[in-house]
Amino acid sequence: MRIHHLNCGSLRTIPPLGGPSVPDAAHRELAVVCHCLLIETDTDGPVLVDTGLGTADLREPDRALGADWVAHAQPALDPAQSALRQVVRLGYAPQDVRHIVLTHLHRDHTGGLADFPHARVHVHPEEYRAVTDPAAAHHRHSLDGFMPAHRAHGPLLTPASADRRETWFGFPGVARPQGLSFELLLVPLPGHSAGHAGVAVRDDDGRWLLHAGDAYMYHGELENTPPLDHPVLDPVQRGAQTDASARTATRDRLRDLVRDHGDEVTVFSAHDPWEYARLAAVNGRR
Repeated sequence: MRIHHLNCGSLRTIPPLGGPSVPDAAHRELAVVCHCLLIETDTDGPVLVDTGLGTADLREPDRALGADWVAHAQPALDPAQSALRQVVRLGYAPQDVRHIVLTHLHRDHTGGLADFPHARVHVHPEEYRAVTDPAAAHHRHSLDGFMPAHRAHGPLLTPASADRRETWFGFPGVARPQGLSFELLLVPLPGHSAGHAGVAVRDDDGRWLLHAGDAYMYHGELENTPPLDHPVLDPVQRGAQTDASARTATRDRLRDLVRDHGDEVTVFSAHDPWEYARLAAVNGRR
């Protein structure tokens, strides 16, 4: 198995506030990323984790993403960054991607779904319920976040199978996507969306990667004491969250995870460009 770190959408450029030692990147402005994974497996083909911005988003951003969001996020609109183009560059046909796993259903994570219309799209059952059950809590907020342009093709949205007794490093409510034969888990990280979850995958060396989605947006939230918010990203996070106290509790649990199990788990978020630069550089040296 090989895990590729992909940036599937550069957004507005922001300054650093300190952070990890990243060659040529730690002390300069970088564009916010849409950090996705492509997992090459022997049994299930290439599996995408999140999809960033899709090709239709880049052709007609105001229509697909919303003019207000585009004005604020300032996406680069570079087709080469789409998951579709990057999958092809790695030697696969689009139809080879049979499984996509999403942290949640907001627009900067679902844009590429229409580029892989045949793929099964796995989400945590709470996120699935939020967009399919009219009576679900936070239903309207969650459905509004799942853009009509990203669901017009009828994505094969599938709830993962949850076992409330199963935990991952003490995190409860873990769910397993159906039909995947390698070790991948959806780990509830509540607060950002109704069913927001991290995606945990174990590599061939036995070490875990946790794609924490939008549970936090800046490495200073986990690495600094007290937590250091980014002045550009923090208002975005607060505006999108469904439960402020749950989000703060999730952040604190992730801080504990990094402190207590940093030798077993690498945690990263969906949008921090300094985390992405560090992990992409490691990926490039393999």
